Amino acid sequence: MTRPAPLLLLLAGLLFFFALGNHELQGSTEARVAGIAMAMHLDNNWVVPQLFREPFLEKPPLSLWIDAGAIRLFGGTTWAVRLASAFAGLFSVMLLYAMLRRFGRPQTLAFCAALIMATMASYWSNVRGVGEDSLLTLGVTAALLAFYQAVRPDREGSSAGAWALFTVGMAIATLSKGVLGLAMPGIVIFVYLASTSLMDKRVHLDAWLKPALFTLLALVPLVIWLGFLFQRGGMQAVAEVLLTNSVGRFSGSFVEAGHYEPFYYYIAKLPEAFLPWNILVYLGLWHFRKSLVRNRYRLFFSVWLVAQFTLLSLASSKRTVYLMALTPAAAVLAAEFSRVLLAWLQAHKPALHKHHKTLVGSVFTLAVACYLIAAFWFAPKADARQSFIPVISQVQALKDEGKEVVLFQPNERIAGASVFYLRAYLPILQTEAQLHDYLAAKPGNIALLDHTNGLATPVKVLKEMSINRQPYYFVEQ
Repeated sequence: MTRPAPLLLLLAGLLFFFALGNHELQGSTEARVAGIAMAMHLDNNWVVPQLFREPFLEKPPLSLWIDAGAIRLFGGTTWAVRLASAFAGLFSVMLLYAMLRRFGRPQTLAFCAALIMATMASYWSNVRGVGEDSLLTLGVTAALLAFYQAVRPDREGSSAGAWALFTVGMAIATLSKGVLGLAMPGIVIFVYLASTSLMDKRVHLDAWLKPALFTLLALVPLVIWLGFLFQRGGMQAVAEVLLTNSVGRFSGSFVEAGHYEPFYYYIAKLPEAFLPWNILVYLGLWHFRKSLVRNRYRLFFSVWLVAQFTLLSLASSKRTVYLMALTPAAAVLAAEFSRVLLAWLQAHKPALHKHHKTLVGSVFTLAVACYLIAAFWFAPKADARQSFIPVISQVQALKDEGKEVVLFQPNERIAGASVFYLRAYLPILQTEAQLHDYLAAKPGNIALLDHTNGLATPVKVLKEMSINRQPYYFVEQ
């Protein structure tokens, strides 16, 4: 192992694992996913993910399998359920470095590109959270880097290893995000092959057939899970995974998914998409535009960025976390343009260029230090407004007093957090008639609500609490 590789491993490990469990579940995604993973562990049901004790089939369950396995091995801690994302983030960074070296890029450039990726603010924050997007990024990164290694013009030796890595990457991506895990690398491969075919004025049939065939092989694990799902829930459950939650999110027909934004949503997010390296990414994309015809390496990473950005912009459901799979390409463009800037500096400002190593090292040191401080100091401080612990602790205190507590029409956040922290299910009521019958059945019966103004018959509020400006009410008859 060369010197930059262990240093990169150390820095990325610190960025992604330092103080990983020193704050509670925060936000809707962490609470929901951690709750589903805990339910999978409690019920020993590894086929059908469940929330509210109802099937939750928005995505295939790879991340949930790993999270539930971590709970079983290490206990129900926030650290355990964040491990899958953190390791996926680390593997993506190290893979980018290794493949850039395989592409013949200099050690320093490969190291800088990988560290730029690790220190992109959105990438860093999502890698340290519970969810499937880090695994999706790992799958997409592995698939696309392996694809380029297999088809690049200057490749030497067998491509068998590259196609094996491609297959593994596609399997991870599709088991993490279903159809989107197929579309994210697929759109890049299609546009790149179409572009090179036009440039060469011929169609390389082998280059088109191999990714298609190895993609079919990669779909085997997903098909096996869908087969077990079909046994449990029939064709309706399979259609919910493949159509409702994948195609439906893209077309806007799955209205429950939410996150609907106009087509220009990601354009408005560009100033923050790849912070703090935004300017290098965009200037690099612009600077290299004239060299794409003669430089397939630059063409590939430019297509990766632009094609996936276009695909996501066409989808109805949009969130900034969906841009995570673009970060490897953005990091490469930023590093390559930085190399151009240093060459210009060497030619025109040699006195300044003498200090470029100190400057670059200082910038990276400052970035890493800021993230470590944020992980150790600021993330726990956010618990004061985002943690579910106060509400769940109140539920537990009431149960310790011998009172019964139920959830009334719970949102995904509180339902997931309650299962995760209590390691048990609270009963759930869905209609107002059920609520009033329950409260009247026995003195001391209490319900937890996130709204009271929509009730036809008023209830007595015992205690009101708030999580990130969302009120929660403990009520009785």
